[in-house]
Amino acid sequence: MTNALYTAQAHVVGGRADGHGRTADGRLEVNLRQPEELGGDGEGVNPEQLFAIGYAACLAASLALVGQRKHLRADDAAIDSKVMLIPAGNGGFKLGVELEISLPSIADLTQAADLVRVAHQVCPYSNATRGNIEVALVVNGTQL
Repeated sequence: MTNALYTAQAHVVGGRADGHGRTADGRLEVNLRQPEELGGDGEGVNPEQLFAIGYAACLAASLALVGQRKHLRADDAAIDSKVMLIPAGNGGFKLGVELEISLPSIADLTQAADLVRVAHQVCPYSNATRGNIEVALVVNGTQL
């Protein structure tokens, strides 16, 4: 991977059911546990929760960047994210994502939707998931 601007590093022992993960810089350290819905005790975090936070944070940064380029205020975006673990039918699983985006500073729905569409093209998480998982976008209460 040439020309990386940043590389995050983490180490995991065990897995999602009874594991432990930490970043190389020590800033994030978590016990990994299955959610209660999957038979776990729910006493730690799971990969879907971490992905939900990461995706929402990445899209929020992309919204702020694209907003700045378009001279629109989008740095006050709030995103509620859902990452769903879905049976794939072959014994495996797939992910689904829903991102509910609130742009308080952009009242015009068309303008807000256009901004989200462009940010969705810029966001590294969106680019990584495009064509691989279903991602539903809801902007100021309206599904795109």
